[in-house]
Amino acid sequence: MDTFYSITREQIMTQTVRINCMKCRHFYVTWDPKFPKGCKAYGFKTQGLPSQTVLASSGKPCYQFEEKPTKP
Repeated sequence: MDTFYSITREQIMTQTVRINCMKCRHFYVTWDPKFPKGCKAYGFKTQGLPSQTVLASSGKPCYQFEEKPTKP
């Protein structure tokens, strides 16, 4: 079982949790004021959280979530 910040793969598959993009290694802040947030895994910029854009457009949760590495 893969676990990301106490989020299990099963919870993501059944959409029982809200994915926090700011804890994902693929999330980044852009310089575009109209689209300030982005996802490197899917390759797009958005106004809201990328995980919400993925859910709204595909009807499925974001399967690319990967926890950011912790700093020592």
